[in-house]
Amino acid sequence: MSDIYIYNTPVPVGKAVSIKIPIARLPSHTLIELPVYVFRGKTDGPGLLLTAGIHGDEINGIEIVRRLINENYLMPDIGTVIAIPLVNVYGFIFNSRNLPDGKDLNRCFPGSANGSLANRMAHILMTEILPHVHHGVDFHTGGDRIANFPQIRCNLDHVKNKELASAFGAPFIVNTELIDKSFRKEALKTGKSILVFEGGESLRLDEHAIAEGKAGVRRIMHYLKMRDQEEKKQIPITIKSTTWMRTKDSGIFNPFVISGSKVVKNQPLATITDPYGESQVTIKSPYDGYIIGLNNMPVVNSGDALIHVGK
Repeated sequence: MSDIYIYNTPVPVGKAVSIKIPIARLPSHTLIELPVYVFRGKTDGPGLLLTAGIHGDEINGIEIVRRLINENYLMPDIGTVIAIPLVNVYGFIFNSRNLPDGKDLNRCFPGSANGSLANRMAHILMTEILPHVHHGVDFHTGGDRIANFPQIRCNLDHVKNKELASAFGAPFIVNTELIDKSFRKEALKTGKSILVFEGGESLRLDEHAIAEGKAGVRRIMHYLKMRDQEEKKQIPITIKSTTWMRTKDSGIFNPFVISGSKVVKNQPLATITDPYGESQVTIKSPYDGYIIGLNNMPVVNSGDALIHVGK
């Protein structure tokens, strides 16, 4: 078996190699690099990519991949694991979802070598990393104040993605369409299956989400026969469609349910009250389902997304 090369750096069989790919410099002229960790087994086999921090403020995914590296779990018996704990270093520094050019990296794929900063970073992932893998998990969290219950997002019409999602074994598999210019969609065009894991909220560590993410990676490595060690299986609940419950009224949001819980049609989920005790509006579930996301902000405005219900 021959070496594989990432950014002109050889990765021999049976070795773990750390590669730093230069991205650009800050205005201070400080160099920003993309750290890539490559773990190559003693026998050729599947290539698995683990990425986190494409949005720089989504910390849980970064911690999932970091812990797996720190626990020396990612060296496979067969195949290759490529782990990038923090893709968007710029966003991480500034507690920001986006890059300094204001662009969302996950809406800039496949990118270009001579485009904006976001496009250049996307191009590096597509040309230097993606050719060496067959499957991947891209770790994300909910947005500002929005906590997602641990879930895998995939398009259920793609059989291989559905199989991988089941193998990962997150509490929920949520059927989602592919988003234009996202990493997942552009990877699929090249024949690569990328799952998206969502867990917790931005800028806040969530130990449950971290534990579910780590367990899912261990399950998928076993499923791909990359390691013999087997993780306890978990049968996911499949969510075929979802609805964000939005408030028509501003006020104080008091939820009665917790994320991950089962609900029934017309079940009271929360109230919106004014600060003076003069009004109260009850929000009810539109159908039988599960709570897969919850707004943690108690003061809300008309139109805010409050509760994500999955059918």
